[in-house]
Amino acid sequence: MKSSLPLSVSSSGSDTALSLVQAQRIHLAAQGLLNKPAARAKAADVVGAIERMRLLQIDSIHVVARSPYLVLHSRLGNYDPQWLDDALEKGRIAESWAHEACFVPAADFVLHHAWRMQRSMHWAYKHADRMHREHREGMDMLLSRIRDNGAARAADFESETRSAGGWWSWKPEKRWLEAWFALGELMVTRRERFQRVYDLAERVLQKLDPPMDRALLALDHESLRRRFILDSVRALGITQARWIADYYRLKPSVTDKELAPLVATGELISVQVADWSVPAYVHRDHAALLAQATAGKLRATHTTLLSPFDPVVWDRARAQALFDFEYTIECYVPAPKRRYGYYVLPILHRGRLVGRLDAKAHRREGVFEIKALFLEPGLEATPSMLEDIAKAIRASAQWHGRPTVKLARSRPAQIAAGLRALLR
Repeated sequence: MKSSLPLSVSSSGSDTALSLVQAQRIHLAAQGLLNKPAARAKAADVVGAIERMRLLQIDSIHVVARSPYLVLHSRLGNYDPQWLDDALEKGRIAESWAHEACFVPAADFVLHHAWRMQRSMHWAYKHADRMHREHREGMDMLLSRIRDNGAARAADFESETRSAGGWWSWKPEKRWLEAWFALGELMVTRRERFQRVYDLAERVLQKLDPPMDRALLALDHESLRRRFILDSVRALGITQARWIADYYRLKPSVTDKELAPLVATGELISVQVADWSVPAYVHRDHAALLAQATAGKLRATHTTLLSPFDPVVWDRARAQALFDFEYTIECYVPAPKRRYGYYVLPILHRGRLVGRLDAKAHRREGVFEIKALFLEPGLEATPSMLEDIAKAIRASAQWHGRPTVKLARSRPAQIAAGLRALLR
């Protein structure tokens, strides 16, 4: 991996030159992954982490742990997963379509609501519109039932249609609830064992904390897009223009030309990163972070396991350019074509993505199984690195309540014995 020393820094930041390592550390600092948690996690830290990332993607696969809980564990360490559920029920966060289905800060929900009202191009909204056109009577009856009888889960509706599994074969009521959620008539008021409990949006909005700022509903499409661009850059810490649109699924793609006015007003700082042929951008809120990076004062101390749906790795092109890490979420890849496994967790070690492991939590047996652990090719497996990785695995296993860790194999094979000893 190539890097270079910073060349110069001007007062405007436009001539700032960063090494790739410095860019990595700005990104990880912005995401809350540069350093070990400074103190024992508190319930308020869950909301704080989501506010820092701007969103927390929801995925229901729980081979290890459901992704949102795992993303928070990477940043907070040992915490109570119930705190996420409590934050939703108390209105401190809300569910919305953003990158995909996500938890977002309560204060940001109005922006997503306004975006939807302006007929965003997100596939979920288009699908919901079509669903309502084709199933208007059934959807309207379902909405009336919730209006009259209160919040409901998909499981509360009986259907003659029985599915064999998979979202494509959901019973009609499940699809209709999802459609009303995308259209904004329903919101998720809480979750019960991770199942959504839907209620009328007007009732859920009453408990948002802070309350929804309705003045923001007047923002036009251009102003909302500008807000989402700035929030994306802030959350990413440092980014190329081509990576920005993916964060909130904006269309069309963001270009350097579109960002030029934001640089001119000082809202964004344009920088150069070694070996990148295009400019990178830092939000002005991270000016101090940028100064620390150029002065060599950002140290990476954190080692942890990442969710496959962590913002650090969900954009393959960004992970490749920033960390020289090629990553695919292989749970959606047919088994014969998988390189590493079904649910593969990237390993973050002191500012670098150094490997990955295919894991499974066996809840009844209390076992955290590592089917295979892979270090990146050519990486020197030092004793301190292996000790840090083993600590991170043990911490994750303990948090899952699976204290026994079993490692089947590793690449390189010669590190397996040492890791097993460290994992005991």
